[in-house]
Amino acid sequence: MNPVAAPVPTPQPHLAAPGSRPRHPRGLYTLFFTEMWERFSYYGMRALLVLFMVDAVQRGGLGLTDQIATAIYGLYTAAVYLACLPGGWVSDRLLGARRAVWSGGLVIAAGHFTLAVPRIETFYLGLLLVVLGTGLLKPNISAMVGQLYPEGGARRDAGFTVFYMGINLGAALGPLVCSTLGEKMNWHYGFAAAGVGMVFGLIQYRWTNWHLGDAGLPPTRETTARRRDWWVVWGGLGALALVVLLVFTGTLRIDPVAIARGTTTVIVAIAVLYFASLLGFGRLDAIERKRVGVIAVLFLASAMFWSGFEQAGSSLNLFAERYTERVLGWLDFEIPAGWFQSLNAFFIITLAPAAAALWVALARRNLDPSLPVKFALGLILLGLGFLAMAGASRLVSGGLKAGPSWLIITYLLHSIGELCLSPVGLSSVTKLAPQRLVGQMMGTWFLAASLGNLMAGLIAGEFSSESVDAMPTRYLNIVLTTAGAGLVLFALARPIRRLMVGVK
Repeated sequence: MNPVAAPVPTPQPHLAAPGSRPRHPRGLYTLFFTEMWERFSYYGMRALLVLFMVDAVQRGGLGLTDQIATAIYGLYTAAVYLACLPGGWVSDRLLGARRAVWSGGLVIAAGHFTLAVPRIETFYLGLLLVVLGTGLLKPNISAMVGQLYPEGGARRDAGFTVFYMGINLGAALGPLVCSTLGEKMNWHYGFAAAGVGMVFGLIQYRWTNWHLGDAGLPPTRETTARRRDWWVVWGGLGALALVVLLVFTGTLRIDPVAIARGTTTVIVAIAVLYFASLLGFGRLDAIERKRVGVIAVLFLASAMFWSGFEQAGSSLNLFAERYTERVLGWLDFEIPAGWFQSLNAFFIITLAPAAAALWVALARRNLDPSLPVKFALGLILLGLGFLAMAGASRLVSGGLKAGPSWLIITYLLHSIGELCLSPVGLSSVTKLAPQRLVGQMMGTWFLAASLGNLMAGLIAGEFSSESVDAMPTRYLNIVLTTAGAGLVLFALARPIRRLMVGVK
């Protein structure tokens, strides 16, 4: 009897032969380069933003005060995180992740090219477009990375590690290119370069997105539901357009500092009410209630961390431009202030493998720090970075310029702190959250980052060029706040770990 022939398996190009090292799906590299160019554009423009706003009108800037410029910066970066929530909703219910990334990239590029037009109206419109586009692209490109690995496991973790390197490669290159053009030639050339970078990402995305397979395809839903959701989208965009029109015509006058303070209060109130209602009326069992309490603690720690870390694009950027010795005498070349914005990404790329190896080695010996300890270390290292800035500002208050090593040390310590806190943040939320509330809990993580960015803009506004003598004290206040909170969290690590009930 002849046996029935077994079907020949369909070749899977991303799977290696038995016994060999598994390869990643080709679609990962499509997403890697798309995200690399998007981060190139985002961080390249961010390196110019505050410097452009405070520069004199005669030199092509906006001539804003430090307080107003940094408040706008805080509102902008906070809005980027908040926009990820509706961006994910639009993808899940209407466009699918693949079309959302393409549409978001087009809007981002349009925003950067709008910023390149030297008019005050186009500046604010450009910021708004970048926010909307990033809200569509950022959460959905990460979602597609996960969809490329339906089997999950260590291979998915490795894929996200590769993707994370693309983020930091773009973040390292963007400030180098955009700052050189913006500071040395014309601010708007730098903004245009950011747009060109996003266009490069879109071109390769369009040419290679067939490698994504089924990842990111539009959802299948009934026509009535889709039509209703589109009305919600167009209604929201219409309301936003009306506000923009009122602002441009002068009918509605805005105060960036007041809006930033008000928005901070609103976000804090939303977070307090949300966690209070969930703990009091969310029908949680005893274990879920304890774990949600831990998420609330991590929310506070995360917001505090980002409020200090995001000084990079505001007060630390201004410190580099005004008070740091940037001339390379042997080359007779002044380093653009925005180049310092590349340091964090450079340190992440070089130190992330060592940090990962350290956690693995400690875990083998049962010495891996708990989640609250890692958060505490992140806050303490953040504070130590600002301690270095307090030392640098003492030189400045004495009439000297600080050497670049002060900022390098600060960014090094902040980057190590980020490696302690950021990679485990999202993962911890997914583990601690009740399964039916994972989406909402992920939203709180974005909310914490948004709150931190708003606070960062307000804090940066206190570092005025007119109060240089107060700068050391203000940096020391940040040290006491962040490192002090880290020490408290470290002291409470054991009881917090007990509340996690089995989650590591």
